[in-house]
Amino acid sequence: MNSLLSKEKPGIREIWKKRPLIISGPCSAETEEQVMETARRVANTGQVHVMRAGIWKPRTRPGSFEGVGSQGLEWLRHAKQETGLLLAVEVAKASQVEEALRAGIDILWIGARTTVNPFSVQEVADALTGVDVPVLVKNPINPDIDLWTGAAERVAKAGIKNIGLIHRGFSSYGHTEYRNAPLWHLAIEMKRRNPDLPMINDPSHICGRRDILFKVAQKAIDLNYDGLMIESHIDPDRAWSDANQQITPEQLSSLLNRITWRREMAGSEELHRALEELRNQIDHLDDELMEILSQRMRIAEKIGEYKKANNITILQTSRWNEILNRAFNKAEDLGLSDEFIKKYFDAVHMESINHQTKIFHG
Repeated sequence: MNSLLSKEKPGIREIWKKRPLIISGPCSAETEEQVMETARRVANTGQVHVMRAGIWKPRTRPGSFEGVGSQGLEWLRHAKQETGLLLAVEVAKASQVEEALRAGIDILWIGARTTVNPFSVQEVADALTGVDVPVLVKNPINPDIDLWTGAAERVAKAGIKNIGLIHRGFSSYGHTEYRNAPLWHLAIEMKRRNPDLPMINDPSHICGRRDILFKVAQKAIDLNYDGLMIESHIDPDRAWSDANQQITPEQLSSLLNRITWRREMAGSEELHRALEELRNQIDHLDDELMEILSQRMRIAEKIGEYKKANNITILQTSRWNEILNRAFNKAEDLGLSDEFIKKYFDAVHMESINHQTKIFHG
């Protein structure tokens, strides 16, 4: 890679540390006029740090708009010269990395369709060797944390120091409220495994529609995400791609102003002490829950010994339904959702089955 491309550009280090980091711009660069006007209006909000735009668009089916290609990079360069906004684009192969860097793009991101393919990620990583540029890695389309982790690791092994994660939701079968199911627990687990990597939320691709963007963005901030990537367009309804999920720069500004911004730590010693006291109670209750679960498994093992001695199957469907119905009946009065009860008891049930299976084959 050309040595000129290996030098970090002024301003990136400061912008990279911004919390929250706000990235916005159109799903796709369409025309030079559209790019320039979007840049001006995004910059006028005073709230956006980085402008994004799709240049190369990996589409699900052939015949869809697949981006304007390399000419869009020149439009973005002009937008940066006029507004001072840093630029971010998606790259999926080595040639795109090289073109983007030569055009002065400040931040690259690896998209969900690329993250899912280790060969493609490795090609991008190899092209990044010797380059000092921030790289954001979107979660893969399918809910696989190891693929997401592997993509970030490949980029890190290329020598990239500033790596971030983008949570854009996961593909799911059937009709749901979201275009891509957020599956918040997977993003939270990814953050737990990689606490030093900034986590950016992409409400646009999670929602697929503009009317619920705020709800998802606020939840991300409540969960201590480090920033937001939200698509904005000067005329969203006429956008050439993903029209339903884009908003105008002015609507973006209104959305950001409505968000209640949180901080990770309590601001005063008094608040910190109050939180610590409540957290200590949580820790104590967690210890009690673990002990109770352990006792439950010991009883399950005794039941397993009885079943084995009497040639009774491990799985007793009628008993399992009885347990679930009993739990559902109590859940509402206890302030617990049916969804949580089902997941919790499913996990407990499978652990009980595992303990009894060991008894049968031990």
